[in-house]
Amino acid sequence: MTEALPKSATASREAEELATRPKIVGASVKRTEDPRLLTGKGAYVDDRKVPGMLHVAFRRSDHSHALIKAIDCGAARDADGVVAVFTAEDMREVNAVFATSRMKNYYATPITGLAIGKVRYVGEPVVGVIAQSRYLAEDALELVDITYEPLPVVIDPEEAAKPSSALLHEEANTNVLCSREFKTGDAEAAIASAAVRVSGRFRFHRKTPTAMENRTYLAEYEPGRDELTLYTSSQVPGIIRDALSDAFDMPGSQLRVVAPDVGGGFGGKASLYPEEIFVAFAARRLGRAVKWTSDRMEDLAATSQGFDQIVNAELALDAEGNAIALRAEVIGDVGAYSIYPWTAVIEPVQVVSFLPGPYKIANYLGRVRGIATSKPPTGPYRGVGRPTSTFVTERLMDMAAQRLGMDPITLRLRNMIQPDEFPHRIGSGIIWDQCAFTECLNAACGKADYQELRARQAEARAAGRWFGIGVACYAELTGIGSRISVAPGMPINTGTETAKIAIDSTGAVTAAFGVTAMGQGLETTLAQVVAEHLGGRVEDIRVIQGDSAAVPNATGSYASRSAVLAGGAATLAAQEVKEKIIRAASHLLEAASEDLVVEDGKVSVVGTDRTLTFRQLARAVYLEMGRIPADKREELTSTKTYDPVFGTSATAAHLAVVEINPDTYEIKLERFVVAEDCGRLINPMIVDGQVHGGVAQGIGAALYEEVVYNDEGQNVTASLVDYVIPTATEVPLIDVVHIEAESVTTLNGFRGMGEGGTIGAPAAVANAVADAVAPLGIDILELPISPERLFRLIESSKNHKDSSHGHET
Repeated sequence: MTEALPKSATASREAEELATRPKIVGASVKRTEDPRLLTGKGAYVDDRKVPGMLHVAFRRSDHSHALIKAIDCGAARDADGVVAVFTAEDMREVNAVFATSRMKNYYATPITGLAIGKVRYVGEPVVGVIAQSRYLAEDALELVDITYEPLPVVIDPEEAAKPSSALLHEEANTNVLCSREFKTGDAEAAIASAAVRVSGRFRFHRKTPTAMENRTYLAEYEPGRDELTLYTSSQVPGIIRDALSDAFDMPGSQLRVVAPDVGGGFGGKASLYPEEIFVAFAARRLGRAVKWTSDRMEDLAATSQGFDQIVNAELALDAEGNAIALRAEVIGDVGAYSIYPWTAVIEPVQVVSFLPGPYKIANYLGRVRGIATSKPPTGPYRGVGRPTSTFVTERLMDMAAQRLGMDPITLRLRNMIQPDEFPHRIGSGIIWDQCAFTECLNAACGKADYQELRARQAEARAAGRWFGIGVACYAELTGIGSRISVAPGMPINTGTETAKIAIDSTGAVTAAFGVTAMGQGLETTLAQVVAEHLGGRVEDIRVIQGDSAAVPNATGSYASRSAVLAGGAATLAAQEVKEKIIRAASHLLEAASEDLVVEDGKVSVVGTDRTLTFRQLARAVYLEMGRIPADKREELTSTKTYDPVFGTSATAAHLAVVEINPDTYEIKLERFVVAEDCGRLINPMIVDGQVHGGVAQGIGAALYEEVVYNDEGQNVTASLVDYVIPTATEVPLIDVVHIEAESVTTLNGFRGMGEGGTIGAPAAVANAVADAVAPLGIDILELPISPERLFRLIESSKNHKDSSHGHET
C-alpha cells in the first residue's frame, strides 16, 4: 500500500534528483518551434482557408475630426461580388465596449466596430464592405459616398488640454482622459534649496510596433449552435473572448478565440480592435466565415501606437552629488480612444510611476495627464512608459554629472539603491525587491572596459572626432501578481496564470496555458519547465497556448509575465502529475516511492534495471484494467493556478558607444553592452535573443522611428519608406552579461525580461550622442535623434553662440 509523499519530502527529493541529472532549466535548448516556423510550415491566421469564406475591406476616414453627415452605400452594394455593406447603423445591437478603471479622474471612451456619428482620426473604420474576394471588396470601397462636416483638428496635446479646445468626446467635457499625481516628501522645497539643479523639456515621439505579421482576423460562425470562433493575430485571446462576450451578450461557452502562430506583437496586438468586433458581427449576421487581413498602410495608420510624451523634469542634488529631489510634469498624447482593456492610463501613468528608477531620491513629485487627440490610440508598446521615464531620468543623471564635473558612472553608483537596502520603496510607491542595480552597472562597465573607452574618447576628441559613451540603468516590474494591476485601476485580473498538464493513454504529455506565443520561444521554455519538474523530455512535451478555451482565464502574453506566471503554474502542475506517476509506478514496480526516479520520460527503481516508460505506465493506468486497484487509480492530470501576488523586479545596465560623422551627422553605433538580471535563466540562448531584439527596437526608437502627423492630422509616415526601422546593418554586435540574481518573490526565482532591451537602449544611445557632442554645448532632449534633428540642434547652437558674441561685442 502506497501513500502520498508529504509535500516537504516531495520537494526535498525533487531537489536531490535535479542536482544529480543534466539540467533542463538553464540549458540553451534549441527552440522546438523553429523547424516549422523557419521552413514555412507555421500556421498564421491568413493561412487559414475556409470554404465559402468572405473578405472584408474597410472604408476608413480621411478626416482626423469630422461629423459623419451621410453615407450612401447603394452603388457599393450593387457591385460585382459584394455580399454585404455595413455601417454603424447596421451594428446597433452590438454593445459598445468600455475600458473601465477604478482610477479617479479617468474617462472611458466607447469602442465600437465602426465609427458612430463622427470620426476622430484618419484611418478610423467607417464602412465595412464584404465580398467574395478582397480585390472585389476594395473595388467597391470606391463606390461608397460619405459626406463629412469637418471639425477643428485636435492634434497638439498641449493645446488639446486647454479648456478652449475642441472636444473629441463631448460627453467627457474635456480632452483630459486621465490625470494623476504621485508625491513623496517635499520636492518643491528641496529643489528650491538645492546646490545643483538640472532640468529639461524632454520629448519622446510616437512609435508604431511594425510587427512582421500585420493584424489579421477570421471569424467562423456555426448557426446551429450559435457558436463563434475568432482566429486572431492577438497576444490576448482570452481578453478578446471576454470583450466579445460583452459586445454580443454571448456566453463564453459559445465563444472561442484562437491565436495560432503570431508573427510578432510588441504590445500592438495586445488590445481589442474595432476590426475584431466587426468580423465577428459580420460572420454572425451572414452565417459565413469572414476574414480581414491588414495591409501595411492600414497597419501603420490604425494599429495602436506607443510613447508620445512631453516631460518637463528637474533633478536636484547636493554639492556632493547626492540626488535629493525629482519633479516632473508629464503630458501623454493618448490618441482618440481609451484602449481596451489597458485604458488611456497605461502609457502616461507608467512614465510618472517609474521616473525615480533605481535611485534613492527622498523627495518626488510627479504629475501626469493623458490627453485625447485626433490620432490613433496609444496602447501598450514594448516597455510601456519606461523607455520614456528611463530616457528622462538617465539624461538628467548625465546632465548632473556634467554640471558637477563627476564621472556619470560614479554619480549613478553614489545614488543607486545598494544591495543591503532592499526592499526599497521609490517615490511613486513602487517597491523594488532584491535587484542587482550596482552589480549590473559594474558588470556592463567591466565588459566594455569603460576606462579604456574614456581613454579612446580623449584621443578622438583631440583629433576632432565626435565619439561618445552613454550609459543607462533602469528597473521594471515583471511577472506582476494579483495585487498590482498591469494598468492602474484596471479591474481585470492579469495576475494569475493556469497550467493544465495531462499524460494521456499513449503516454504523451500535453501542457496547456493561457499565455500566447508571438516569437519569444514560449513553446520551448515552458516545455523545459515542465520537463524539469515532471521528469520528461523537452521534445516529448506538447505545449498548447493562444487559445481562450485552453484554461479558464487565458488572458495572454503581455507585461513580461509569461515565464514567471506560466512557468510557476507549470511547476506546480508538473509536480502534482509527477507525484501521481510515482504513486502508480510504486504499485506497478512494487517499490517504495523513495526508491523511484523519474527522468527522460521513464520511471526507474534506483540500483535496478526495472523501468517503466510514460507510455507503459499510462497504459496501465488508463487501459489495462486490474493492474492498479480502482481505489488507487488516478488520472495523470493536474490543473494549477499560480499567483506571485506582487510579482518581482528586473533590471539592467546598457552601455552604448557611438561615433558621429561631422559632415553627414550620421550616428554610427560602434558597440553595445547589456548587463541584465532576469533572475534564474530558463534558456540563456532565448534570453540573449530577447535582449538582442529589444535593443534593436530601442535603437530604432532612439535614432530612426517616428510617426509624424501634419497639422491636419494626416499620417505622413504611413509606409516603410517613410517610417524607418533599423536593419541588421544599423544594429551593432551586442554583448550580453547575465547576472542571475534569483528572485525571492517568485517560484523558481524567475524574473521577466521580454521588454528590457527596449527600455534601456534609447536612453543609453541618447546619452552616448549627448556625450559625443558635449564639447559643442548641446543637450539631447528629444528622440529620435535623426541626422536632420542633430544638424538643426548644432546649427541652432552655433547661431546662438554667434548671437551671444555679437551682443557682447
